[in-house]
Amino acid sequence: MDALKSRIYFVLIATAENANPNGDPLNGNRPRQHYDNTGYISAECIKRKMRNRLQDMGERILYQANDRSDDGLTNISDRINTVDGVEEARKKKDNKFIYDSICKEFIDVRAFGATIALKDKTSVGVRGAVTMQNAESVGPVDVESYQITKSLNGEPGADKGSDTMGMKHVVRYGTYVIRGAVNPIFAGKTGFSAEDAEKIKKALTTLFENDESSARPAGSMSVRKLYWYVQEDGDEVIAPEEVYDSVDITVTDPDGMARSWDDIDIRLKDIGVKPEIIVDR
Repeated sequence: MDALKSRIYFVLIATAENANPNGDPLNGNRPRQHYDNTGYISAECIKRKMRNRLQDMGERILYQANDRSDDGLTNISDRINTVDGVEEARKKKDNKFIYDSICKEFIDVRAFGATIALKDKTSVGVRGAVTMQNAESVGPVDVESYQITKSLNGEPGADKGSDTMGMKHVVRYGTYVIRGAVNPIFAGKTGFSAEDAEKIKKALTTLFENDESSARPAGSMSVRKLYWYVQEDGDEVIAPEEVYDSVDITVTDPDGMARSWDDIDIRLKDIGVKPEIIVDR
């Protein structure tokens, strides 16, 4: 595969409507919010969705969700040991062989990195080529909570037949911005290729496919825009924050809260590098 020589930045804009983009288990699974009521989606949540999409594309994934296991394995250690020679290398503490082998085998390791435990409580660390920030909402988001019936007559007996009640929390409407980058130096170390970058791009464009649930019904989460910036090898390096700030996103409603996609205004500033517009809805 062709080595990745270009530095890549991307900005993805997604919307949530009557959905819970990323529940906070420390706050009753309410959508994540800062103290100023702006919302966010953790980078780990986004990478989980990307791993799922890459897996759906036929790529081998090390960090699989158990309910999506495609190899019958339910832990990372056993999955690593299926790679030829790695089990013996772990016993011998041949860190270079382990590093090279798991990077070659698993695209999520090449992309996002990994920490592989050895027998003596030491580990092999892989620094991934792709980094990503938490997705931040444009302005505050309104979280609505309401009570639901979780189950009906779940247990036999006169005193166990009552309904079980619960709470559901959704963001009425929110626009979230995901910012990320691909570093060619780290790509060279993990073997992350130009072809891998194209797969990451495709995973981003279809981020919410096969991600439906009661918290995120089909169509409630959408990828609206994806800007893909490529700095070719030898070009003048532009600071990441300058690239990200060039996508100027504002709320047009006077109170600063977007209630639909029509309340969002996006303008691209000229910084000398024009993005490829992958998604434009």
